Amino acid sequence: MERPNAWKGYTPEQLDELHYLCEGYKAFISDNKTERECCAASVAMAEEAGYVSLQSRVEAGEPLKPGDKVYAVNRGKSLMLLHLGTEPLERGVNILGAHIDSPRLDVKQDPVEEKNEIVTLDTHYYGGVKKYQWVTIPLAIHGVVAKKDGSVVNVVIGEDEDDPVFCISDLLIHLSGQQMGKKASEVIEGEMLDVLVGNRPVVIEEGAEKDEDAEKSPVKAGVLAILREQLGIEEEDLLSAELEVVPAGAARDLGLDRSMILGYGQDDRSCAYTSLVAQLDAEAPARTAVCLLVDKEEIGSVGATGMTSHFFEDTMAEVLELSGQSGPLALRRCLAASNMLSSDVSAGFDPTFASVFEPKNSAYLGHGLTFNKYTGSRGKSGSNDADAEYVATIRRVMDEGGVHFQTAELGKVDAGGGGTIAYILATYGMNVIDCGVPVLSMHAPWEATSKADVYEAYRGYREFLKLA
Repeated sequence: MERPNAWKGYTPEQLDELHYLCEGYKAFISDNKTERECCAASVAMAEEAGYVSLQSRVEAGEPLKPGDKVYAVNRGKSLMLLHLGTEPLERGVNILGAHIDSPRLDVKQDPVEEKNEIVTLDTHYYGGVKKYQWVTIPLAIHGVVAKKDGSVVNVVIGEDEDDPVFCISDLLIHLSGQQMGKKASEVIEGEMLDVLVGNRPVVIEEGAEKDEDAEKSPVKAGVLAILREQLGIEEEDLLSAELEVVPAGAARDLGLDRSMILGYGQDDRSCAYTSLVAQLDAEAPARTAVCLLVDKEEIGSVGATGMTSHFFEDTMAEVLELSGQSGPLALRRCLAASNMLSSDVSAGFDPTFASVFEPKNSAYLGHGLTFNKYTGSRGKSGSNDADAEYVATIRRVMDEGGVHFQTAELGKVDAGGGGTIAYILATYGMNVIDCGVPVLSMHAPWEATSKADVYEAYRGYREFLKLA
């Protein structure tokens, strides 16, 4: 069942809408490369669209009514938006759920080290990465440093054209005979992912007060002086920092025809952004519309800001309370009756690596929003598996909305696999299916998507909130 290429059927008006959406998307992923940045930017967009803080309504004891728009933030890293519909919440809600964390390198708590007059930052990679892909490319540092006085310093270095960038060195080809004989997983080991940050020693003036640290590690002393002077950060403050090393630079159009996008973090921000915009564009829904943007998916959805936390459930309980439908049974009925799209990317068919794909059940760039009935690995291990009735409902919604969509699996049965947040929400008994944008070079520092698929994801999510 071959699905048509979406590009072939667009009207001039749709092409204009596609262009506008994708320009906004490129700006979003260029400006927001951490989960904190994505969350803050999403809140700003939501407030501009008329959303207000749920916490403010709770503190005021102000009831919620159909048409109200509220949001809740979890530690600055996860976000939930709700547009209340006319139907009782006990009948369920329609949920778009995506994650806003991406593979990266996290700076260690005690990271600064000088060896042979070169200063580096030690890192620990986050999520599934091919470590060799992160060497020799321009890198930026994003994040926060929390100080003992309660202040928080925001850090973004490497994105402005006047900023310095960073990198991880690699061995020159002339001396790499032994390295070239290693397996790809061993060519660059985790402890080799040290980010270059300095090479200029401080000059100790004759007669100056003796500084043993500067004499012992003069380049490190110079780097720490820059942090102190420009950011107000001491080395000890790095103990309570969250600094993420990411590829430097903005997302760009890809291809002579500008049909694709090359950018960092498209897993899963291609789905997060389109889910967010679809939620903000929703008009007076019958069923309450929910957009859930969460953290920590790349490492198992764990922790206080991951999907396995109680943030979603607790927020729904607060909403039910303010809507006059309180109680544990009302909450359970609401969750069990809900429908969800677990908005996460899929592997796009890559002809260069065709041997790991099964062509009939693969996602193709330009053919639209991709649905994965199940994920997992091999024997569907760790998978949510949507039932046939829900898949039929989704087919109806997409067809009625004129959305280009396709179905796929994540490669051949024995080639590997992966997971999403779908199985976590399914534990409530709700309908859940994975769907998202097909991606080339997934989890690489730079990933590629089709603009048509980004557009169809937005259209599909919008129709789901309206018709499901």
